Amino acid sequence: MPILEVKNLTKSFGKTAVLKGIDFSLEKGQVLSIIGSSGSGKTTLLRCLNSLEFADGGTIAVNDDIIFDSDIHKRFSDEELRRKRLHFGLVFQSFNLFPQYTVLQNVMLAPNLLKKDTPENNKQKALKLIEKVGLSDKINNYPCELSGGQQQRVAIARALALDPEILCFDEPTSALDPELTGEVLRVIKSLADRNMTMIVVTHEMGFARDVSDEVLFMDDGIIAERGDPKVIFENPKTERLRNFLASYSK
Repeated sequence: MPILEVKNLTKSFGKTAVLKGIDFSLEKGQVLSIIGSSGSGKTTLLRCLNSLEFADGGTIAVNDDIIFDSDIHKRFSDEELRRKRLHFGLVFQSFNLFPQYTVLQNVMLAPNLLKKDTPENNKQKALKLIEKVGLSDKINNYPCELSGGQQQRVAIARALALDPEILCFDEPTSALDPELTGEVLRVIKSLADRNMTMIVVTHEMGFARDVSDEVLFMDDGIIAERGDPKVIFENPKTERLRNFLASYSK
């Protein structure tokens, strides 16, 4: 049974249709990479999955729990919406850390606010997550004292602190200098090696090819191609995907 099922998801902003009937599923422990040009709908799809935007049509289910249904979503209470959002964790391209809090405080904040456990247990868990992303020596530093790659690794630890079933990344390396990109991709790969279920919107074609179980190519609000990374990258079926991949090989 898939952990995630998305059916006929649509979303428009004004007269501009951004998602035009998105259908896909994801198995537990899989890594799904989403590639495509700017404006193809990738980020909007992630925001709809995380309930930062509400789609106009379609359904989203996690472990058979309907977390979004365009016919009934307005009937969900605020408490129900908060619960449904916890299925997902989201790592933004721009980190979005709280500048007034230390690394440890950033990672502990949401679990403490939601009373996931006692403050001491939340602290111990946060310390383990910070260690997992290789920043144990930075627990008392503030975001302004960290490199971009270190900030993004803190953001990953923060997203993991709420035990999401599916971890989503929105272009996690796009705000980083090339030399910092590798350290973030290594952390994401280590999560993949631990069978973390992930959806990664990325422009890192090597990562998508080598780490993903499946790749979706989005174009103009639809899934134009999907499949095994080897097939997507070595035998693209559409001219649009061939042109897209060629632009990254130049």
